[in-house]
Amino acid sequence: MALRLVQVNFKARDDAALGRFWAEALGWSVSSEGPGVTNLAPEGFAWPDPDAFYIDLVTVPDPETVQYRVHLDLATTSAAHQAELVARLKELGATPADVGQGDVPWTVLADPEGNVFCVLEPRETYRDTGPIAAVVVDCADPRAVARFWDEALDWTLHEVTDDHARLRSARGVGPYLELLRRPGVQTVGNRIHLDLLPYPVEGQKAEVARLRALGATAADVGQGDVPWVVLADPEGNEFCVLGRG
Repeated sequence: MALRLVQVNFKARDDAALGRFWAEALGWSVSSEGPGVTNLAPEGFAWPDPDAFYIDLVTVPDPETVQYRVHLDLATTSAAHQAELVARLKELGATPADVGQGDVPWTVLADPEGNVFCVLEPRETYRDTGPIAAVVVDCADPRAVARFWDEALDWTLHEVTDDHARLRSARGVGPYLELLRRPGVQTVGNRIHLDLLPYPVEGQKAEVARLRALGATAADVGQGDVPWVVLADPEGNEFCVLGRG
């Protein structure tokens, strides 16, 4: 049994509208598994193909307005591509965002619901990730959190320092999971979280037990009676272990 990071999940005020923004931003297809849920997938892939990465957006009554500890980095292939992508995203409804980044080569934007993301300058590391270069999680201790995720996932740890860690699918496809040092205590729920899929899916209970032994803790985000299990990593960032309903 093993666990795979299959998607990120956005809490949204309007899942359909926010889904349209991200689908157009990434060039992905849109579907829905039910009211209040929008599913995005790269063209030509169907969930949960292990060679692809996905986004789910779920409408909730009152998404938090907080300093987000999870965000997306988008990849570009040239300076011209970066400028074109930033201009197109603004036309779709993105706005400039100031998170104290100062003079940097990447551009920080916010989507129509205020979720911050970055459009990176061209970087060789992300040449084959697709439009999403990385899912970035802020943490106080990247080394410790990297140890947790390295053992939790069937992924490869590529780099770890006191300030930064980077993991990626062992298949060498899709975005990286990056852990970025940013001191501060997690006190409220994230608007973006990770979803993990056991394979086989019947292994959910065993995988949850294994994660708890690694340092994950149970988390209550008001989920009620659902087929997935909500946990938090050692620094309090929530994630879900999916199951079969």
